[in-house]
Amino acid sequence: MNQALLDKIESAQFRKDGASFAVGDSVRVHTKVVEGDKERIQVFSGVVIGRRGHGLNETFTVRRISYGEGVERVFPVHSPRVEKVEVERKGSVRRAKLTYLRKRLGKGATQVKEREERGGGAGTASAATTPAEAEAEPNEPAEVAEKA
Repeated sequence: MNQALLDKIESAQFRKDGASFAVGDSVRVHTKVVEGDKERIQVFSGVVIGRRGHGLNETFTVRRISYGEGVERVFPVHSPRVEKVEVERKGSVRRAKLTYLRKRLGKGATQVKEREERGGGAGTASAATTPAEAEAEPNEPAEVAEKA
């Protein structure tokens, strides 16, 4: 089949709000669960340990520890069953897949170092990297600089 035709058909199925989370983030995934004729929202919270695929086939895996047992769920990014994905904490990781968390126990299995948000917009002070630059900071009052 023609790829352009497939892309045109798939474009109507994409999620409008997009996926604004990355591997290592702690997320809460709100999913729609149908029980009989009733529908409710169920929340699954944990750490995103991987993303794979592209387009409509893109999925992400969330892992959490439940009653001492590791539980992983794979969610399609563009599924209508996924109501929303809330990011609780931004994680700072150096890998695309965090499969090493499966071997960890206790707090080490759920804790990922938190990512610092890099500013740089108007109105924010520049971050000094060395003590000499910290003393020469123009926004700092003279009295504070003398005490340091």
